[in-house]
Amino acid sequence: MSTPVVPPTITAPPSARAATRARRTGTPASGPRESILSRTSAMLIMAVFTLYFLTPIWWLLVASTKSRGDLTTTNALWFSDIQLGENLAAVFGYQGGILVKWLGNSLAYAGGGALLATLLAGMCGYALAKYRFPGREVLFNVVLGGVLVPATALALPLFLIFSEVGATNTFWSVFLPSIVSPFGVYLTRIFAAASVPDELMEAARLDGSGEVRTYFTVSVRLMFPALVTVFLFQFVAIWNNFFLPLIMLRDSALFPVTLGLYNWNSVVNQVPELRLYVLVGALVSILPLIALFLLLQRFWRSGLGTGAIK
Repeated sequence: MSTPVVPPTITAPPSARAATRARRTGTPASGPRESILSRTSAMLIMAVFTLYFLTPIWWLLVASTKSRGDLTTTNALWFSDIQLGENLAAVFGYQGGILVKWLGNSLAYAGGGALLATLLAGMCGYALAKYRFPGREVLFNVVLGGVLVPATALALPLFLIFSEVGATNTFWSVFLPSIVSPFGVYLTRIFAAASVPDELMEAARLDGSGEVRTYFTVSVRLMFPALVTVFLFQFVAIWNNFFLPLIMLRDSALFPVTLGLYNWNSVVNQVPELRLYVLVGALVSILPLIALFLLLQRFWRSGLGTGAIK
């Protein structure tokens, strides 16, 4: 008995099936035209918002290159007589180079504070994610409550605490509050729970590694994208912090650059040349933030790629 031959099944291509389904249901089929329209709309929205955010920086750059006379008499968004070098020399030499001192103070506050805040937040978030102990969830809820409290609401209680111990108008009155980051604890806990396998920690323990060594040699490498994010967020927050130094500090030698430029701007009516100095100083003050973003963005790319592979 011969076996009947079954004719091969011909499957329509996906595009033909989608068109047939669209004809049956009465709905239009998505195609290259809709894809191009959605891509164009997304690019247009991003271009508008990019222009919106970059226009103030462009204006600041243009204004910093002008003389004091050209600042109000020429086109605000284009160059006239470029004098950026002379303006930089003038602003860095004003009052014996106090701007350099302010930039150094901001770097100490933001760099040291962000580094310690990242270290503490990483260890706290890791402990909350990987260790079981009584009151863990209560502690984490308290941390979440700290995320919801604005920093300005804590400035006055901090001032009263530091004034009780006679620590106002000191470096520590601005530095110590900067090393606490509830958002960093929250972020590192979520990231550690997802990126640090329990099996890897058990393997490290079997190899004789202690908990501290396991954290710094194994877990930190896996949590590095989150730690970089915490560092950058905390650095920017401390660098742009204004209200806490305003109420804590009276000595101009301890001012960060934000408070120093504010003091210059408050006496512009008495000293007109300070208007240009404030603009040039503001331009200089944003350069470290731009450089930090450019240097650290590669760690985000690597972290996102690792998560996609998993």
